[in-house]
Amino acid sequence: MGGNKEYIAGELEVSGRLISEMARNTQEIEKVADVLVAAYQKGNKMVLFGNGGSAADAQHLAAELIGGFTEHNRPGLPALALNTNSSSITSIGNDYNFEIVFARQVESMVNPGDVVFAISTSGRSPNIIQGAIAAKARRAVVVALTGSNGGALKDACDYCISVPSSVTAHIQQAHITIGHILCALVEKAMAKKK
Repeated sequence: MGGNKEYIAGELEVSGRLISEMARNTQEIEKVADVLVAAYQKGNKMVLFGNGGSAADAQHLAAELIGGFTEHNRPGLPALALNTNSSSITSIGNDYNFEIVFARQVESMVNPGDVVFAISTSGRSPNIIQGAIAAKARRAVVVALTGSNGGALKDACDYCISVPSSVTAHIQQAHITIGHILCALVEKAMAKKK
């Protein structure tokens, strides 16, 4: 059991270093926050999707925007995690193929000016890339939330917030921190505009 203390301390140190490294370059996060605020002020929505842990992050962030994140009093903001509809995902996967489970939903729900978050720790998930391509075709603003060098997903998006790591768990830890920062900035801006 004594080895657990060292493991815990090491993991916390790695996460802290990763966040500190990202804090040295906040430009892309700032740009995305501005894009989200502008979209919400125009009456648009946020749409998110991911696989596995990234699906959970998509659902988590949508809930923060709909329900409320901080003490700022503001109306609920429209946000939708496409990975939460198991009937759509399984029917599209069964009738077509799993690669288009998000693209097909994007075609039916995304409007020009919406902001779409495509979340993939590797940046290589085919269904996430196809969803991003479909969102661009719908004239949405597309944001990649990814790791390492952004993979092929980076090229399919307007903005890419890339966590400088190839370790999935560390990337996901940073993703939720980034997501919370974005929610806080959006909420602050929207509370001022009421």
